[in-house]
Amino acid sequence: MELGKFIERINTLGVLGVKVSQHDEVIGMWHSEGECRRNVYSVTKSVTSCAVGFAVQEGLISLDEKLTDAFPDELPEKVSDHLKKAVVRDLLTMHLGQKEGSLMGVQRPLYEEDNWVKLSLAIPFVYEPGTHFVYNNVGPYLAGMLVQRRAGCDLISYLTPRLFSHLGIKRPTWETDPLGNSFGAGGLFLTLSELHKLGLFYLNKGMWNGKQLLSREWIEESTKQYAPDAPYAYLFWRGKYNSFRADGKYGQFSIVLPDHDAVVSVVAECRKTEELMAAIYEEICTQL
Repeated sequence: MELGKFIERINTLGVLGVKVSQHDEVIGMWHSEGECRRNVYSVTKSVTSCAVGFAVQEGLISLDEKLTDAFPDELPEKVSDHLKKAVVRDLLTMHLGQKEGSLMGVQRPLYEEDNWVKLSLAIPFVYEPGTHFVYNNVGPYLAGMLVQRRAGCDLISYLTPRLFSHLGIKRPTWETDPLGNSFGAGGLFLTLSELHKLGLFYLNKGMWNGKQLLSREWIEESTKQYAPDAPYAYLFWRGKYNSFRADGKYGQFSIVLPDHDAVVSVVAECRKTEELMAAIYEEICTQL
């Protein structure tokens, strides 16, 4: 693959590395500096989605379980009708029912309440769950918390034998809440190659080295667009060329293109991510 035009186009966008695979072979790679683990921000949400998939597969949780049953001890004093209707699936689709995003990066250091489950459920549910797309860290955080509580361990310990060890990802750093729980909405640190492996795992429908780790059905369900009002699946974004992607702030991407049997992954310190995405689509994806 010729990456010259892409590199020229993103010269001022802060891209640190790109890796492209097709038919399980690396066909393009470029670095502006050596690989190291970096905060992949909201890519973390897609890893949490994967953890939910394993928990569903193992019968630990159900997507149809009501949040009032999942978190009975941390409900607000008055439980609204909308909260009563919310289910685990709503945590994954950004259709939870709250008016705006909470637990966002600039907010997290400022909360006085250390129990973020209690804090999250006390935020008003102003919409009926499933009806309004609002990008919100509460959903993936609570989804990750439910997995941890049912599994009896943090998300790193849960995913290590099920996913990370198979992919050759040594125990990563992961942001925690004030009580020490893995923060399912952000703060995971991965290298470009580790991020790329996540994309390859999804491209291969949950199979790795000939072993089906996570069901094909979950991969397919969790990466299709949930509702017409936003190009979003279960903590994955949908995109051009029938793609879906793990997507983190400042240009952390692993873009899966099933129709081309390909994955494009990027790490960056980019403040113009729309320009970066356009360059990926127009200079890389058009060559596949």
